[in-house]
Parts: sequence; structure tokens; C-alpha cells
Amino acid sequence: MNESISALRALVQNARSIVFFGGAGVSTESGIPDFRSTDGLYHQQWKYPPEVILSHTFYESNPEEFFRFYRAKLLSPHAKPNPAHYKLAQWEQEGRLTAVVTQNIDGLHQAAGSRRVLELHGSVHRNYCQRCGKFHSLDFILSTEGVPRCACGGVVKPDVVLYEEGLDQTILESAVKAIARADLLIIGGTSLNVYPAAGLIRYYQGDKVVLLNRSPVSRDLAADLVITDPIGQVLSQV
Repeated sequence: MNESISALRALVQNARSIVFFGGAGVSTESGIPDFRSTDGLYHQQWKYPPEVILSHTFYESNPEEFFRFYRAKLLSPHAKPNPAHYKLAQWEQEGRLTAVVTQNIDGLHQAAGSRRVLELHGSVHRNYCQRCGKFHSLDFILSTEGVPRCACGGVVKPDVVLYEEGLDQTILESAVKAIARADLLIIGGTSLNVYPAAGLIRYYQGDKVVLLNRSPVSRDLAADLVITDPIGQVLSQV
């Protein structure tokens, strides 16, 4: 076991209130592409840039193209949790981890058994009719083509936060409280480029920070421990 893994294990064993703040890099080992790596969505060729397609304005003005991209690139119904998801669920069950704050929308933390998951950007597993409010599952979206519609005729919108849309204030407040109360903050699989989500880490009042990311983050971060190996590979050894 290398020194970094030993150091991480010691930090985890001494912590009483861990919060994990994660991004797309947590799910890449499950086969879900991230956004900004070499093979990520921002490096793939589409008629429009992903950040344009995933905007509220584009969703309203060009829903057919939005849902074509959404089904092709944001839905991974066969993806399974990887060792990172399972380890975090284990820590929660052991009473060490108090919350997972995630920018991901894939639901893999819950699939692995985590219960205290704060989904900053929503979830592909929740979809609602914009006319009558009826809930629709991911399977419903997958079973449709073009713009999905409810039996009432309304468009069924995924409960995911698009560009130009605000984050759920209740989720934000819960995330702030969890981070502020933590004595160990583990940041994993995120470039800390997306705001306001990335700004939440400033509420951390503890003095132990671990960064698990395969590439440098875009801002200065005073981390006690930085590990650049795949997150699932790292956490499976802790």
C-alpha cells in the first residue's frame, strides 16, 4: 500500500463527519463520460456545443434536438456503481460519512446504497410533466422518441438543472450545512469549474481536505492530500 493510500486511510479512520463532494469523474469508471477530459462531452463534435444544447433556452426553442442529445449522451441506463460509490455507501453505513454532495445526475450513489445524497443538478431518474406535474421514470423517457409527452399531452421534462436554471435552494442549504459541519472534506472527480456548485466548498470550516482528481483543478485548493489515480481504484484500497 503506498503512502498516499495509507494517509487517506488514517484521515478517514480519524474522521467523525466526512462529506464527499463529487463530480463527473466519480462515474467515469462506470462507463459514463465526463465533460472536460480528452474524451469528454465538450470534446465531441455536435452541431451545437453541449453547453448550448443543455441550456434552458435551447430546451425551450429546440426540444427535438435537446432530447436527441439528452438520450444519446446523458442517459446511461446500464451503468453500474463502481468501487467509489460502494465505498462511500459503506462509510455512511459505518456512521463516518454524513453526506454525499454530488453534481452528477446518474443516481449511481443511491444504486450503491447511499441514502444521504444531495443532488445539486437533479437526476435523470425523475421526470415531470410540465402541464399536470405527473412523475415519470427514466424507463418512460427511454421508451419514447422525440419530445416525450405525458398522457395529458404535456411535455415531460427531466428533473435536471440546465444552464440558465437555478439550483434547488433546499438542496443547496442542506449541502452548505453538511459541508460546514464536516471534519473531513473529500473532493473527487470534479474540476471545480461549475458554479454555484463549486463555490460550496468555501463553507467548509474544518482543516482536513483531500482531493481525488486525475487532472489539476482550475483553482487554488489547500488540500492536505492530493491523489491523481482513478477514484474507484483509490477508495477500494481504503
